[in-house]
Amino acid sequence: MKIEQLSIFIENKAGRLANITANLGEININIKAISLADTSEFGILRLVVSDPQRAKKILRDRGFTVSLTQVLAVKIPDKPGELGRLLQTLEKQSINIEYVYGVTESNKNHAVLIFGFDDLDKAVRVLSEENITLIPMEELMSE
Repeated sequence: MKIEQLSIFIENKAGRLANITANLGEININIKAISLADTSEFGILRLVVSDPQRAKKILRDRGFTVSLTQVLAVKIPDKPGELGRLLQTLEKQSINIEYVYGVTESNKNHAVLIFGFDDLDKAVRVLSEENITLIPMEELMSE
């Protein structure tokens, strides 16, 4: 259930994000989830895309610093308290969340979150034991 995420180091200046997304659009790669964390000089852009291996190669060939990391896509009911319950489950098992961001959904009764964990295998085990839905890449792309 692990999925691959692109992590791209970008300068914090006008046009860099547009450049990356345009490059991916040119090669028909769909962006399913996006997160950008920045400082005054640079940022880390995290993307879940339809073809991460191809996207990595193309972006590297075009001069970007790119890496692939594994993350989990977690589906929870879209109602008050569900995120808190999920996070409490992780906290009880001492699972550290490095970052989290959401996937855009419309007309759905659930939310999809992308999690980076310091111990991905432990997170998979705990979430599976708690019957929390982990979404494989194919299903995430079809959401």
